[in-house]
Order: sequence, then structure tokens, then C-alpha cells
Amino acid sequence: MTIDRRDFIRASAGAALGVSLWPEPLSAHDAAAADRVRLGFIGVGGRGTWLMRLALQREDCEVKAVCDIKPDRVARAQDLADEATGRRPRGFAEGEEDYLNLVERDDIDAVIIATPWTWHTPQAVAAMEAGKWVGVEVPAAMTVQGCWDLVNTSERTGMPCMILENVCYRRDVMAVLNMVRQGMFGELIHCQCGYQHDLRGIKFNPGAEFGPGANGEAEWRTEHSIRRNGDLYPTHGVGPVAKMLNINSGNRFLTLTSTATKSRGLHDYVVRVGSEVHPNSDIEFKLGDIVTTVIKCAGGESIVVSHDTNLPRPYSLMFRVQGTRGLWMNDGRSIYIEDVSPQPHRWEDFAGYQQRYDHPLWQRYEDRAAGSGHGGMDFFVLHAFVESFKRGVQPPIDVYDAAAWSVIAPLSETSVANGSAPVRFPDFTRGAWVTRREILGLSGEY
Repeated sequence: MTIDRRDFIRASAGAALGVSLWPEPLSAHDAAAADRVRLGFIGVGGRGTWLMRLALQREDCEVKAVCDIKPDRVARAQDLADEATGRRPRGFAEGEEDYLNLVERDDIDAVIIATPWTWHTPQAVAAMEAGKWVGVEVPAAMTVQGCWDLVNTSERTGMPCMILENVCYRRDVMAVLNMVRQGMFGELIHCQCGYQHDLRGIKFNPGAEFGPGANGEAEWRTEHSIRRNGDLYPTHGVGPVAKMLNINSGNRFLTLTSTATKSRGLHDYVVRVGSEVHPNSDIEFKLGDIVTTVIKCAGGESIVVSHDTNLPRPYSLMFRVQGTRGLWMNDGRSIYIEDVSPQPHRWEDFAGYQQRYDHPLWQRYEDRAAGSGHGGMDFFVLHAFVESFKRGVQPPIDVYDAAAWSVIAPLSETSVANGSAPVRFPDFTRGAWVTRREILGLSGEY
């Protein structure tokens, strides 16, 4: 489906001005004026426990049940809730399918899912089928069919599914979003982003160990690097720039191409921290050390996405937002705005713009966000989920975002496997992207 260029510009301008942006109430939610949300947590390892702690600090949240395949984690989560509130949530730890018993409980309104990636889709689908709102960690799905399963289930049941992409609420990202909506960069032309994070110490425990019995994500995450080759973790970078480009709200992703380098970093790490004769030194890791994806958008913009987790490097999400009037780059915290920056063709520091264009949500909730994790982002993403439920409206990051952002992983794998061939994005909105309008950060509340 195509859209006339003039119509697209008008649609983008409308989004920037906040016209018709308030979300419609959900007819399926019969508690639009709810003053609290009763939560169940599926997965209470490091991430799930952290989100639960944040929920326990809120007067409008009650943790009713927790689930994990490891009984000690469930017991720890129950103890934390008991200590914080004097109420002990029900525990579910009877194997991999016990989450099905949690989602059927009548005293739960919504579930937070923070399990290994392969479980995100089936658990989210089961929760929506049971009439529960869903907040799911990233990525929301691992296959094209899994993305469709999320969309189809949400539409059929009327239950919202929010991907908990916290980077959409990073303070500098939200300031840039504010600038984009005020036209500071002119018409957007190109964005860059990525997940550039040295994960070797996460994929392996000391001594180059991973797999069953390992600690943390080394228990399951490393296996993906053995079996898959593509951008396995796109949403931290893509989510924020998708919101700036009004993806699913007047614009959409059309095609991508992905190219992977050779794989050397993980083998080199095993040999250096283990030995030449370590059992894991014989593993052939499929994941290329750097995967570069180029996305074409319906509005004519391009996005370059980088996945770089197997080599030594400082952390970076590689943000670059460029338009007809100037650009911002996160690395170096640099910005250049034509006829505004003091010297032509020279960068200036972003700090002054950060202060001037600080998003109203950050100005309003800065104190509450302090100490909430990831520089305050975790407060905002949970807050958005809770406030959306209480108001009975679609969350600002919805199931169509979850699908469009998560599907980059399987599409990139297909492209890499076919010699960097172009692959088309499904239109998860079924054409509604032309008239849908962005709502993230525009309600004044979430």
C-alpha cells in the first residue's frame, strides 16, 4: 500500500501538532475508571523481580501472583512482596506450564512477562486469551507468525499488549522526540540506531560456561548466538526512532536488507577466558559479530540498525536523527541545527537543548523516576502500562509496535540467509497505519 507524499507530510504534521491524538476508550475493558491494577508476574529472575519491586512501590499496584520455573525465585519474590506490603502473592512454580494457572486467576487484571525470549509470545497469547492485559519484555516475538499471533489475539480478545521498551522513555531520546514534533530537525530523512553492547560476560559465566546450570542469561541467551544469524535484539534502538518517524501512525516499515560479518568474537573469548582445549572452543557460533540492517520506510526515510554484541566495545545505541534542518547524534552528545547552531558546519553540545526541550513527562515525574533503573526509564514504561489500564485506553506502545519492531529479528535472519536479499515487512495494521495517530508522550500523563 502506498500513500501520496503530500498526504504523508500532512499526516506527519498532524501528529507533530497533537491533532486527534487522544486514544479511544477500550470497549472490552469494563473498568475504565479503575484506581488500581492487580498484577501477576511471569518470570521473576533479575528483570522480572526489578519490575515487581517498582510495582510494589506504587499505591495503585497490587502484586497478586508470581510465577517462575525455579521455586527459589518464586519464594524470593513472595518474600519481597510480603516485606513491602504485608501481602504475600500466590506462587506458581510447578514446571514450565504453570503460568497457565496464573493467567486464569480472577483476581489478576494484567500480567508482566519477563521470561526468556522463546516464552514471550505463548505466555502473552495465553494471558490475553484469559482476559488479561499484557506487558511483555523485549523482543515480544521471535517469528513472523509469533508477531501475527500477538496481533490477532489482541484484536480478537480486545486485550492490549504493550511491549515494555523502556528506551522509548530515555530522557535524551524523549527530548529529541519533543524536538522532532516541534519541527526542529525539519522533515526527517534518516535515522540510525542499534544495540551495541559487549555481552560476552553475560553470554558466558566465568570460565566460558553457559547453558543449563549457568547463572543469569548465560543459561539461555548464548544458545541464540549458536543457532541464529541476524539482528536478534532490535527494539532498544528501533523503538525510539520508530516513534519519531510515526511508524504505524502515518508511516510504516516497507522492506529491509541485513548483512552479517563473519563470527569470530565469541570463539576468541572462549579460548582466552577458557583455553584452546575448552569444550566450548569447538562450538561454531552462527551469529555474525556485527549485523547491519537497512530499513526503507513508506515516507521515504531510511534507518540503519546495528547489532554488535560479540566484540569488545563501549555501550552505545548509536542514535542519529537527521532531517532537512539538522541532526542529533547520541555518541558524543552532539547536535547541529542549521541557522541555529552558532557556527556553520560545526557540532555543538546537546546539553543546552536537553534542558530546553526536556520532555514534559520527565519534568513532571523526575523525582518519582529517580532510582527506578536504567536512568529512570523503567519507571516510565511501567507507569505507562499502569496508567493505560487505569484509564481503559490503548497503551502508547501497543501490539502493532510490538509486532513491527520484533519482526525485524526474523526478517533479518531471512535476509542474511539469502545473501542480504530485500525482505518485505508484513503490515500488521492491515492498512490502518495511514490514519492511526501517535500517542506516546502526548497525554501529559504517560
